[in-house]
Amino acid sequence: MSWQKERIDMNVYTQGEVDRWVYSTCNLCSVGCGCEIAVKDEKIVGIRGNGKHSINRGRLGPKGENQWQANSSPDRLLSPLIRNELGELTPASWDEAMNLIVSKMKEAIAKKGPNSIAIYSTGQAFLEDYYTIAKVGRAGLGTHLLDANTRLCTSTTEFCLLQSFGADGAPASYEDIDATDTLMLFGHNVAETGTVLHERIMDRKARTGKPYIIAVDPRKTLTARGSDLHLQLRPGTNVPLLNGLLYLMLQNGAADREFIEKYTIGFEEMRGALEEWTPERTSEATGIPVETLLEAGRILSETPSLVSTTLQGAFQSADATTACVAINNIHLVRGLIGRPGSGPLHMAGQPSSSSNRTVGGVGTYPANRNPMNPQHLEEMGRLWNVDPAKLPAGPEKGIEEQLEMIEQEQIDVFWNIGTNPLVSLPNRKRAKSALEKVFVIMQDHFLTETSKVADIVLPAAMWGEKEGTMENADRRINLLRKAVNPPEGVRTDLDILIDFSKRMDFRDKDGNPLIGYSTPEEAFEEWKEVSRGRPSDMTGMTYEKLERHNGLRWPATAERPEGTVRLYEDFKFPTSAEYAQSYTKDQFTGRALTKAEYEEKQADGRAILHATRYNPPSEQPGGDFPMWLTTGRLVWHWHTRTKTGRSPYLQAAAPHGYVELHEDDAREHGIVEGEVVRVVSPRGWIEVPAKIGDAVQRGLLFVPFHFGSWESNQAANDLTADFVDPLSKQPTFKQSACRIEKLRRQHLVASGETIGYIAGQYKMSVDDLLKVNRLDTPYGIQSGQHLEVPISVMNVPIQPYTPQRTEFAKTPVEEGGGQ
Repeated sequence: MSWQKERIDMNVYTQGEVDRWVYSTCNLCSVGCGCEIAVKDEKIVGIRGNGKHSINRGRLGPKGENQWQANSSPDRLLSPLIRNELGELTPASWDEAMNLIVSKMKEAIAKKGPNSIAIYSTGQAFLEDYYTIAKVGRAGLGTHLLDANTRLCTSTTEFCLLQSFGADGAPASYEDIDATDTLMLFGHNVAETGTVLHERIMDRKARTGKPYIIAVDPRKTLTARGSDLHLQLRPGTNVPLLNGLLYLMLQNGAADREFIEKYTIGFEEMRGALEEWTPERTSEATGIPVETLLEAGRILSETPSLVSTTLQGAFQSADATTACVAINNIHLVRGLIGRPGSGPLHMAGQPSSSSNRTVGGVGTYPANRNPMNPQHLEEMGRLWNVDPAKLPAGPEKGIEEQLEMIEQEQIDVFWNIGTNPLVSLPNRKRAKSALEKVFVIMQDHFLTETSKVADIVLPAAMWGEKEGTMENADRRINLLRKAVNPPEGVRTDLDILIDFSKRMDFRDKDGNPLIGYSTPEEAFEEWKEVSRGRPSDMTGMTYEKLERHNGLRWPATAERPEGTVRLYEDFKFPTSAEYAQSYTKDQFTGRALTKAEYEEKQADGRAILHATRYNPPSEQPGGDFPMWLTTGRLVWHWHTRTKTGRSPYLQAAAPHGYVELHEDDAREHGIVEGEVVRVVSPRGWIEVPAKIGDAVQRGLLFVPFHFGSWESNQAANDLTADFVDPLSKQPTFKQSACRIEKLRRQHLVASGETIGYIAGQYKMSVDDLLKVNRLDTPYGIQSGQHLEVPISVMNVPIQPYTPQRTEFAKTPVEEGGGQ
């Protein structure tokens, strides 16, 4: 079961009592914690956890507790901006800005057609916004170029689910984590990226001893240090590890032959791809000792229940979709899906990225419809009352493909909504050069690094200033009520989209406005009808029910009014050709299959086991770049710090970037803690202080990607390669080649100077100065000798974080059902 006790976390700053508390949901990570917003004098002054919400029982993570502070930041955008002839962004009226946008859109369509317009959105907006993007984009503009920063974050979740099960949607839920015997956290540093979920896991483990936790990560993260078994693999070897584990499971006789025969296809081909992955071969590829692999294989073979979660360590890696399909294979081979305590739970990173996928604001059509299936396009034409022949069809185009189209002068207008691609995209200088070629509309709360290329900036309302719903990582739809009005001159994303549709005069076949709703709730009611009969059916939901039940998981229908805890309990999968969300892709090349090719599989309601073949990372260390580079997130910040960087507490906890390296590598290079070094890749360089320890392997550097101002030279994505996974088109941020360079000056030792004196001159410790110069003792330096001194040493450590605030003690509490 879930939490035993409530704990109401609160962060409020006000003179006098709070006027009211407003029902809401945290708008940062994808865990989906319930909360209430504190309002005083019509301003947001704080937050507290919702003790009745089953996900968090009142708990909040450090980012969630501090998210409200950005709303009152003095640098909020309060009016539209238009770039003038001098290249400056200057204030403009909404009419001026919107009329210019309409003019540019019409000009682009007349010149190059609908696919000269791209809309690139976010994972932090609301379901109603994404649904409107889908409708305005496809039925209004007629463009198929809809994507979002979810492509960088969790597009692999979608594509591995399409490959294996026929439709998007996490099969398992958090309730299964509460019941499982074994939890495999694969590339998922939940202690820092989903703090409340990690506390929930560890609360249960302290009380009951379960689950047994397997952590898979090249780094000794907080999550790995709290696990029972850490599989510390080499970068880019997820697929060899998973193939090796599957090999062991089959060798151990763990396959559920009856389940495989009845409910899956493709077993023999899958098994054939595993033959080379003996424990010895797997160990050679991954760097994990054979005895550790054998133990992991034994646990996965014997456990009666298993939940596997994934996040960026799986998604932003070479062969991302193949690795996640291999995890699906593990569950299917053992029949550990659709049962309490079992199933893959491929996570989302952002709070609402799942809803963007569900309602079609990105590549696929609304409600898990297939853009390559004419029948599905006919359905959308009927539902939207438009000519289906005019709806764009075919495979989606991810952001990296869109950048290529921009470079080839195929795109003229790029509408960027609620994201900061010039920090978050890989090889970001290339992205900047591309976006400088097109007309860029930027819709955001603040000026960001992306403002450098924006031609128009639209000020958008923030969390707490608008109403709508979000879908968290386990399919729960949560409601966010409006607490206060946005500042004067600021509009909601939904209002901006509706206004744009009106100004473009988009109409349906009967001549009525294409967008017939004016409020978020009306948009949700229309969406519900679009979802009817599809995997993500939400016809049983209303705003009132979502608030009363603290969210509901889809599908929620008249037959299942309380929602659905886990999918596929009947072992029937949405893989029939006429119903499936995708005809799938070739598992190795990523080529989209035709309907005829898909029908040849004869899945017809059965899950699909795929052969998972290893394709090493495109870029490998060697020559001038002998080290691996990986990137990731910190507990203190969210993505590009657009909001968290405006919280004094969070900014003080992690004020700047750094590079983490193994203590042996630091010793070999003579690098000391806090020393500013240069990290260089084939694409660029950064200068950041060094953080030294044993968290990373030898030969691996870790750089957090949150920091990206154009002036500070701390942006991890100046270094990263822009290779993508062939199926999900998600960039492989986790594997780039690099080197580390020391930035030193020379000190000429004068007569009478001691090591202590010299160290004091440069505000260094004697020990650090000795390390830098590889000296064993402080004695024996000579006049005229040259000593190396770092150009800078920064004494601003990253604040440590304890994942749990509660001291968990084992108690005789016994778990209830579900074991």
